[in-house]
Amino acid sequence: MTATDRLSTALADRYRIERRLGEGGMATVYLAEDLKHRRRVALKVLKPELAAVLGAERFVQEIATTASLQHPHILPLFDSGQADGFLYYVMPFIDGETLRDRLNRETQLGIEEAVRITTEVADALDHAHRHGVIHRDIKPENVLLADGRPMVADFGIALAVSAAAGGRMTETGLSLGTPHYMSPEQATADREIGPRSDVYSLGSILYEMLTGEPPHTGGSAQHVIMKIIADTARPVTELRKSVPPNVAAAVARSLEKLPADRWASAKAFSEALSNPTVVTDLPFRATLPAQRVDWRRFAWPAVAATLASLAAWGWLRPDPVPSVSRYRITFPPGEEPFDGNNPGFALAPDGSWLVYDGPAERGSQLWIKRRDQLNASPIPGTATATGNVTAPAVSPDGSWIAFSVGAEILKVPVGGGSPITLFDSASAYRTIAWLDDHTIVFRDRQNRLRRIPDVGGPTEIIWSAPDSQDIRPHLPTALPGARGVLFVRCGGLECSGRMLAVLDLASGAAKELIPDVMQAWYVPTGHLVYARDDGGVFAALFDLDDLALTGPAVPVLDGVQAMQGTAPDLAISRTGTLFMNAAAAGGATGTFEAVWVDRSGNASPVDPDWRFNLGATFNASLSPDGSRVALDVRTDAANDIWIKQLDRGPLSRLTTHPASDDRPEWSRDGGSIAWISSRGAGRVVLRQRADGTRPEEMLLDLPTTPQEITFSRDGAWALVRAGTPPNSEIWGLRLGVDTAPRRLLSSRFNDRALALSPDGKWMAYQSAESGGDEVYVRPFPDLEAGRVIVSIGGGTQPLWSHSGRELFYVNAADELVAARVETSGGFQILERRVLFGMTPYVQQQANSTPFDIRLDDQQFLMVRRANLGDDAGSYILVENWFEELKARVPR
Repeated sequence: MTATDRLSTALADRYRIERRLGEGGMATVYLAEDLKHRRRVALKVLKPELAAVLGAERFVQEIATTASLQHPHILPLFDSGQADGFLYYVMPFIDGETLRDRLNRETQLGIEEAVRITTEVADALDHAHRHGVIHRDIKPENVLLADGRPMVADFGIALAVSAAAGGRMTETGLSLGTPHYMSPEQATADREIGPRSDVYSLGSILYEMLTGEPPHTGGSAQHVIMKIIADTARPVTELRKSVPPNVAAAVARSLEKLPADRWASAKAFSEALSNPTVVTDLPFRATLPAQRVDWRRFAWPAVAATLASLAAWGWLRPDPVPSVSRYRITFPPGEEPFDGNNPGFALAPDGSWLVYDGPAERGSQLWIKRRDQLNASPIPGTATATGNVTAPAVSPDGSWIAFSVGAEILKVPVGGGSPITLFDSASAYRTIAWLDDHTIVFRDRQNRLRRIPDVGGPTEIIWSAPDSQDIRPHLPTALPGARGVLFVRCGGLECSGRMLAVLDLASGAAKELIPDVMQAWYVPTGHLVYARDDGGVFAALFDLDDLALTGPAVPVLDGVQAMQGTAPDLAISRTGTLFMNAAAAGGATGTFEAVWVDRSGNASPVDPDWRFNLGATFNASLSPDGSRVALDVRTDAANDIWIKQLDRGPLSRLTTHPASDDRPEWSRDGGSIAWISSRGAGRVVLRQRADGTRPEEMLLDLPTTPQEITFSRDGAWALVRAGTPPNSEIWGLRLGVDTAPRRLLSSRFNDRALALSPDGKWMAYQSAESGGDEVYVRPFPDLEAGRVIVSIGGGTQPLWSHSGRELFYVNAADELVAARVETSGGFQILERRVLFGMTPYVQQQANSTPFDIRLDDQQFLMVRRANLGDDAGSYILVENWFEELKARVPR
């Protein structure tokens, strides 16, 4: 017979148990029917290990004291007793929610509502205190909300348990009070706990209702207790500037370490919350920086007793001055982080674990590598069927991970679970910034910075470029206290002209800080750390009030490898742990290679001696005869067009302009190459002979910004996509016939990745018109004559076979699909077949199709991260890096 069956049998004459509601630190809660009074009640049964220590008679005697408490904000005690060895007590069943449920859903409450709830709870506490009853376990879980009205539950239960145990709670292995809301005297196991202990706990609850978190947080109960004993909480106005001064002052006094320094009663605390003169009457610490408290004044035997029950003695040992340590981290096969063009890893706030984008059965998923474990583990719930996960970001408290899949931003608990969708129209592949006011900042599809509560809900636009400028925000990172956001602003898809900016979230104004920066972080030492375009990492002192640099920049790292030249392969935790790619640590260059991939997914290097860096974009274009490849390679601070003789022939540079040149495309006679360039006031389409014997020339002059170009197989047409996403236009020029291009199609669905069929009768492309990217086909050149959808459930990057009988594309699971098609007498899809996974290969955010196929349609030309021998799959972890930083850039 189960424990529930035994309980039901023992109480069958009085209560009918319906179901188990939950479990707390001291009791299991059941929903039951009071048979005598025909009412629903909450029946709470003490944990067996606790009941074994207590005497039933003493427990019933002590708990009876609370039955006399009659107050509108106190949940009354109906009954208590013992049955078949169970100790139980009965209270009304409130069909509502707890304050904890409310905070979990909304994080913060309105100031007026938070003060009202606190005032009403304080009134209940004052009533109990005047009757000699101290609650001892005030926490959000014990405040029930009945139609918004607070009811304090379990009143006096902690006192009854403590009295019945004869003060031996540490011997039971249980602790009174939830660590985050314990008063310092509870944390130090004082035997005399008075009304001011409840005042401290209530102040902690109000603090959380206003700021979104308790006054002291930590990675474990032991850590929280040490902070309660030793640290002063940050003033609430640092975390929420709209809190009135008297409320902030009242909260700060309620959280004083010494009981004598707190409000004398719950009533006095309540009155202070509504008295605007309180702040001027008190010489308050709320306006001063947080100070360390000499916790040696507390009783050592009591501290040891409480912390021993929590296995916390190690927390009391003084830490030696930390030393900087470097380790090489290697991931076993099958657990390796994916390298690509998106930031793929993030550190826990305390540096104890790493989350990264790694392999899954289809696509990718998040993995977690903990410092105390040899192997990494996949995070349940993050492997999706809709594409690769990217841009992981860890919540400030280390309990949640946000990530991006396609256009969606989701979050999942660190331990795994069902992902929660926060936003579904993002462009978040350039990272997510999680602020400590429980909001998330990201880039939307219109290239604006948006802010959303981390529990979901309405968003707000916090920054957008002037209408006349094609400027995109990238790589936002948070400043502490939600003071602002650092981000990189740059122009066009190639992200040229990068400039580090800071957004003041209070005023909404942004100002420029430093040019030629890939990404920046503010760290708790007071420094701004930033990675430059040339791979150097610098640091300078930074003033959070003025949002300005206050000292010269000093180099602190060098040779940091950048993913696609725009995102440094680097992460920094709040505690000074630094994690980076091993290639970045050694300043290695040339970390990408071109490979041939057959239809089964087997890859082999094009030239084992050929290594190169990638820029902001990447496209490989095979010459019509298959003997050469043109591609954009990052050199110095910009992209240039290079030509490689296949397979092991020489490499020659076609363009040398300081502007960015990318997305090369061969003419169909193989004599010249066209590309997109950022020269002049905007992007233009240029052309030059492949042997470099003639100067480059303007091929197309368009009224909008060109983004990619392709030619028909017969050389009759040049097709150009132009416009600023999500708006796009398709322009066509009949070479040797038209004197000016004509617009063939306009769209507001970000149509891109154009591909003309070998017979020139069909144009394949990807579009977001259905809400997510899919591959479509239209008749050419009459693009308005209709369209056919090719992919199912997501598709990008179309590529025609040379035979014209297959159309390749990448599906939502990041797999290359071969669609067998019939084009005579119309367009028809005969079969779709998955060839291999695309995760190891660079795909450039699907703005175009970056790979190509050989003349025999059997091998694809792709680019992947190169095998660097001993450094392959290897990373560098630096502990206590802040000590090195402070030595190089002293305050």
